[in-house]
Amino acid sequence: MARPEILFPIFSSVKQLTGIGPRLAKIIENFIGYNIVDLFWHLPINIIDRRRMPKISNAEEGSVVTIIVTVRQHITPRVRRLPHKVICYDETNEITLIFFNNKADYLLKILPIGETRVISGKIDSYDAEKQMTHPDYIVSLKDKNDIAKVEPIYPLTQSLSGKILAKSIKQALFSAPKLNEWIDKEFIRQKKWPSWHDALLQTHNPTEIEDLEFKSTARSRLAYDELLANQLALSLTRNHLKEQSGRTTLGNGTLVKKAYKNIPYILTNSQENAVKQISKDMSSSNRMHRLLQGDVGSGKTIVAFFSMLQAVENGSQAVMMAPTEILARQHLETIKPLALILGINIQILTSREKGKLRDQILKELKIGTIDIAIGTHAIFQEKVEFKDLRLAIIDEQHRFGVHQRLALTSKGTAVDLLVMTATPIPRTLTLTVYGDMDISRLNEKPAGRKPIDTLTVSNQRFTEVISSIDRALKNNKRIYWVCPLVQESENIDVAAAEERYKQLIEIFDTNTVGLVHGKMLPKEKESAMQDFKLGKTKLLVATTVIEVGVDVPEASIMIIEYAERFGLSQLHQLRGRIGRGAQKSVCILMFSEKMTKTAKKRLEIMRKTEDGFEIADLDLKLRGAGELLGTRQSGLPEFKLADLTIHANLMEIARKDASLILANDKQLKSDRGELLRVLLYLFEKENAIKLLKSG
Repeated sequence: MARPEILFPIFSSVKQLTGIGPRLAKIIENFIGYNIVDLFWHLPINIIDRRRMPKISNAEEGSVVTIIVTVRQHITPRVRRLPHKVICYDETNEITLIFFNNKADYLLKILPIGETRVISGKIDSYDAEKQMTHPDYIVSLKDKNDIAKVEPIYPLTQSLSGKILAKSIKQALFSAPKLNEWIDKEFIRQKKWPSWHDALLQTHNPTEIEDLEFKSTARSRLAYDELLANQLALSLTRNHLKEQSGRTTLGNGTLVKKAYKNIPYILTNSQENAVKQISKDMSSSNRMHRLLQGDVGSGKTIVAFFSMLQAVENGSQAVMMAPTEILARQHLETIKPLALILGINIQILTSREKGKLRDQILKELKIGTIDIAIGTHAIFQEKVEFKDLRLAIIDEQHRFGVHQRLALTSKGTAVDLLVMTATPIPRTLTLTVYGDMDISRLNEKPAGRKPIDTLTVSNQRFTEVISSIDRALKNNKRIYWVCPLVQESENIDVAAAEERYKQLIEIFDTNTVGLVHGKMLPKEKESAMQDFKLGKTKLLVATTVIEVGVDVPEASIMIIEYAERFGLSQLHQLRGRIGRGAQKSVCILMFSEKMTKTAKKRLEIMRKTEDGFEIADLDLKLRGAGELLGTRQSGLPEFKLADLTIHANLMEIARKDASLILANDKQLKSDRGELLRVLLYLFEKENAIKLLKSG
């Protein structure tokens, strides 16, 4: 089914709008989008209320008013840079209209002496005299209804005026079709929501400031439409993936049993459950598409390893891909000792493996003598071939694009996919980012882990911190010192890692202090990490490059400078680098006195809890969804109408609604199903519609 004809007009270019030439079209396309429908989703953020019609003497400075005046006099300046003034009056007072760079003859034409005019704009005063600079409207008395009583104010960009944008959106709304209702009638009645068309018009024509709120009926209605489209598309994708025939991967249990006997600890209940869920998925004839979501230090790598063993028992291969070389090598170090005991051939492949070594690894992958491969992006390059790849594991999925996920799974036939993330994501966001997957959650810390003490300390107590580090180093403790930037920046007064490193070397010595940051070569980074891990250096100065996956159980102290500059989830990830051994760990959050209220709240939350999911929920409330996973690369869909901090309950309802719809109408062929197809096209979810069987 192609895009429904009723939507054709709104999916035409913004260039079709009157008054939008190539230059303006380019600005609108870059800022808002290419199609007329994109203007629908560009919502107002404020209003100008022109309903106040006071007399001149009652017009308050700073307010926007509409006044009926009579023109008394024009004062034309002798020098061009000075303003042209027009003196007007009513029965209570005078007002001066100010115009810069305007031709006198034009002003005389629109404001003839002795005539009555209706003007609207902002009141200023100069030397106790009332003024209005460049009124927004000047009309005759008979045309006073041409002045919009309430005007929406839209977000703007450079070279795009508010008037032009508002005019374009108004014009675009004329082409908004009246679409039949796709939401359950009873639900609409309960919520007292308008139709889609009416909600759209109401949102763009607010009459009160309350109409701009995300909780207003019109905005909530539009938000639900967007969330329903999102959840329906994800459910269709999920159904499609589940229907794809996989290959049954049945292990005989020998390696798994041997691994259980040889791990030096007992798996937590949630680890056991995750292993069982993954094993069940791999044993079925459908392809696995599962997310393993675990808080910092919850033991995802060992769960992944047990899953790999099932593939190896089956005589097949498994691969794990990590976003950084540090993380890939970390996984290798965790898994390799066990793999050697079990007689499994495990190899790493990153950009560092070159020449003959690389050729040898590629050859062994192709003939199948390597059972498990761990690597970075290098793994899914074209030259890499597997003999029989059954399981692909992607760590920190939000750092990879969908095409990279596909590139990896295409290295075998009907490959099972397990995605892991240590970024605790609130449930609402999990539904939007990973809604096409089954989810396993690790919510316990492995046995023996002690709680971490978190302290907040002002930057001004720097010398005290240094003294406590000195004592800790004498007691053979290992310490992370995290700085926000690599090099000094003129506009951000942050102690850069390189500067701090030089300073700490002077205080302690070269052999004690190490440095690791993102601009170093992989070999240098690896060497610095290895020295710290082996205890050759005891104090490691680092940037957030250590945020994910670095595992040094001996490290028990972490200092984070300018902690108020980090997001909550990032602080939580960093803190998770300590508290991995048996000794007591301490995290010191250093802050500057000039921090915002939000930053202060963040640090308070860090002191109170170590629960990553609780932290993620609070972070969502503090920062909003857009920022929570860091960047646009996070895979987080950018909602134009919904705000997940406000519409979380609607997201839950949309998810349930989508499941129910597809349970009863798998191919969306019923009357409501056809209307829901229109909804999917409206929100440009064509890819989901392509998954429906044609006919």
